[in-house]
Amino acid sequence: MTIGKYILSIDQGTTSSRAVLFDALGGVAGMGQKEFRQIYPQPGYVEHDAVQILQTTLYAMRQAVANAGVTAADIAAISITNQRETTVAWDGDTGIPICNAIVWQCRRTAPQCERLYAAGLSGYIKETTGLLIDPYFSGTKMQWIMEHIPAARELAAKGRLRFGTIDCWLCYSLTQGRAFVTDVSNASRTMLFDIRRQRWDERLLQELGVPRSALPEVVECGQVVGCCGADVLGREIPIAGMAGDQHAALFGQCCFDKGMAKNTYGTGCFVLMNTGGEPVNSPNLLTTVAWKLQGRTVYALEGSAFNAGSAIQWLRDELELIKTPQEADQLAETVEDAGGVSFVPAFTGLGAPYWDMYARGALLGVTRGAKRAHLCRAVLESIALESCDLVKAMEAGSGVPVKELRVDGGASRSRFLMQYQADILGTPVLRPQCLETTALGSAMMAGLTVGLWDSPQALTALWREDQVFAPQYPEERRAQDMARWHKAVQRCRGWAED
Repeated sequence: MTIGKYILSIDQGTTSSRAVLFDALGGVAGMGQKEFRQIYPQPGYVEHDAVQILQTTLYAMRQAVANAGVTAADIAAISITNQRETTVAWDGDTGIPICNAIVWQCRRTAPQCERLYAAGLSGYIKETTGLLIDPYFSGTKMQWIMEHIPAARELAAKGRLRFGTIDCWLCYSLTQGRAFVTDVSNASRTMLFDIRRQRWDERLLQELGVPRSALPEVVECGQVVGCCGADVLGREIPIAGMAGDQHAALFGQCCFDKGMAKNTYGTGCFVLMNTGGEPVNSPNLLTTVAWKLQGRTVYALEGSAFNAGSAIQWLRDELELIKTPQEADQLAETVEDAGGVSFVPAFTGLGAPYWDMYARGALLGVTRGAKRAHLCRAVLESIALESCDLVKAMEAGSGVPVKELRVDGGASRSRFLMQYQADILGTPVLRPQCLETTALGSAMMAGLTVGLWDSPQALTALWREDQVFAPQYPEERRAQDMARWHKAVQRCRGWAED
């Protein structure tokens, strides 16, 4: 292991583009970040400008390198981890997007999903892709673009249409069109990919009207797929690691053994459990490829809650009740409970284990005695409560108890939220010193590929504990809180259904 060699990890998220420079000990040497615009054309629609995503990514990369005081010659490889399912369509000749990217949160493809249900495809899709029919995934977003954007059909007829998730779009752009690839973890989130045979499924491509020629080559999470152009940082640098953000976080948390689980508290909440070399089916969770390295595939069970940190942003940006996320934490600590207030953050529907694309957010139990602190506490509690649903469904689906939950993401900095998470789960919550586990995970994959680290086992020393939150609630209090939560969830289900 050579000290002084670095991995530059691109962490392209839902609200900002980030880049983190890691040294060979897993330490953060430099960081860059830039937020970008969220586009809401109408209720339930969420879009991003793919060009702005690229521009903010380039800014973050250059800022991270400058802040570290290193040069491009010191960087052994670049890795990419990304917000998953968000779909970009572009002209393969010009590299110009033909419409805004459709974001993973977007609900516009509910009618396309209804058609798939009506066609009796739910069983085939679950068995083949490991996924449930939902607007969350990329396949129906591609279908929508084919049906509503005339340029898509015109380019497809000429063989110039390109579809990709954000990893694919960034890799294509950074290599100046030389690498049109996606990794196996991102491919497994499209609802078009056979996770066992690890190839695009012809039947689903035909059913959704997605041309095979528009889809990228699927590669391992750790392999050199091309070089970032010299115009970005001053010299060509190999791109050697790619993974969806939640898969990368599972790897960055060193959950290498079967049964280990992590929860990432980002825009949404995402619990993943390593299930080993064989996919495990669960009726209300997702089966996904965790990663593929050196020819070996590891699978995971996943439970996704669509809104978590976004609920705290709602308190700050739309309601203007707080100025910073830390203020919500401080206010929540000032009251003993939420004062009877319950909040369900179903802004864009409910994910696992409910899968209700018509659910909408709800604030219940409000009285004149409800104060700002009670609302802040209810919002923070809702994040832990929906995560508890995910963990319990995962234990039931896998038959394996979660003995500890490793946590990361921005909201895991909240002492109140992490303690309440342990209390409501009845399970220890472990927070690592480095919360950049998403960026670290993809950096680890790239570092293994270029020889910065010898093996996944050598990486376990890079994971260091910051704090353990032990459960303190009695079982009766835990049961009461969960019962009230489930009652609130039922009130908001099917709200937007016509």
